[in-house]
Amino acid sequence: MTIYFYGADEVPYGCFSNFSDHGFDLDGVWWPTSEHYFQAQKFKGTRHTDLVRRARTPLRAAELGRDASKPLRRDWERVKDDVMRRAVATKFRAHADIRDILLSTGEEEIVEDTTTDHYWGRGRTGNGKNMLGRILVRTRNQLHAELTAAPDGGDRRPRR
Repeated sequence: MTIYFYGADEVPYGCFSNFSDHGFDLDGVWWPTSEHYFQAQKFKGTRHTDLVRRARTPLRAAELGRDASKPLRRDWERVKDDVMRRAVATKFRAHADIRDILLSTGEEEIVEDTTTDHYWGRGRTGNGKNMLGRILVRTRNQLHAELTAAPDGGDRRPRR
């Protein structure tokens, strides 16, 4: 069974959305959502980074991140997948409740059910790259490996 998600308010899989209200500390800075982090990294090292981080909502962070009047960092296309992997992994390591939801998906495929994004989701035709879904599966597999590798009786929380 494939698991589809999109809206942050969907139960139980809304936590897979980058808009879900699961903030985290990364590089000594608090990020309200993974969307805030991802969009801000497009402008790393500029004042626009902090403007995106302080956006009131993840939607506003996304709007600021898509502002074509602001120049993207030169290496963005090369690093964007790694930026998303880092955000997603940090988010799920920071919150045991959603980590458990992710782990509960077992071996199932996870798909961001958006028709408007062919790269991060399934896209209009259903044949999109689904990179966010793939990153969630990779994160799930890493967390599972970390938990099963912990010695009996040891601390079974995934590393940060």
